[in-house]
Amino acid sequence: MLTFEQIKELIDQVAHHRLNGIELEDSEFRLRIDGQRLVESAPDIVQMAAPAMPATSLPPVETTPVAAPVAAPVVAVSEPEADVPAGSHILNSPIVGTFYRSPDPKSAAFVEVGQQVKAGEALCIVEAMKLMNEIESDVDGTIVKIYVENAQAVEYGEPLFAIKAD
Repeated sequence: MLTFEQIKELIDQVAHHRLNGIELEDSEFRLRIDGQRLVESAPDIVQMAAPAMPATSLPPVETTPVAAPVAAPVVAVSEPEADVPAGSHILNSPIVGTFYRSPDPKSAAFVEVGQQVKAGEALCIVEAMKLMNEIESDVDGTIVKIYVENAQAVEYGEPLFAIKAD
């Protein structure tokens, strides 16, 4: 079974090398990462004139246009807002998925604005491919902003929390 860090590295490699995706499978698990294709611009289709051929030749071969180049996934990372104290640590999403503030719909949120947190403390869950990934604080401090609403989709690198480090 792969660790969270290994899965994260695979996602980074798919984006870096502009792959369409990757699929791994063994007896215990199956992992599929789909690359995101963004077409930069439609290519110009160039019509090629067929050379003159004698009547006994085969008919000219039809050409097909080549697809536009594929760009790496775009990750938009927003700048800290004015209501976030200068020097605050921004905790970004390490994966693409769905953000949840609590472990289940009936439970209280992991953290609230103004709450003290310790490094290693769970702040939220990001669900990716039916796996619930607890996202932990990497600093001691106070939560000053929660950027994402509950059950909202998040992208890799998207800000989740602003934490004023102690």
